[in-house]
Amino acid sequence: MPSYAVGSARPGRWSPGRPVEQSRPWHAVEAHRPAGELDGEVELAVCGVIVQVEGAQDWERVGAGRTTCRDCRQLTAAGRSLHPVR
Repeated sequence: MPSYAVGSARPGRWSPGRPVEQSRPWHAVEAHRPAGELDGEVELAVCGVIVQVEGAQDWERVGAGRTTCRDCRQLTAAGRSLHPVR
């Protein structure tokens, strides 16, 4: 089973009067080495978007949230919901 790092998408070009909306900024990056080594690197996400890796994030937790890429969630099967800690 592959492991995944978390990447943050950078907004596209900004133009006056048309701010870029980034509603789903988190993406999965297939990690072929420890996520700590990828921290800060620019990589290609599972869905094909270019992202900057955030090494401190855990895809298993981030991937279940509302601000993650739907394609990345589906492709990594990380769409399950988390249960609250009691």
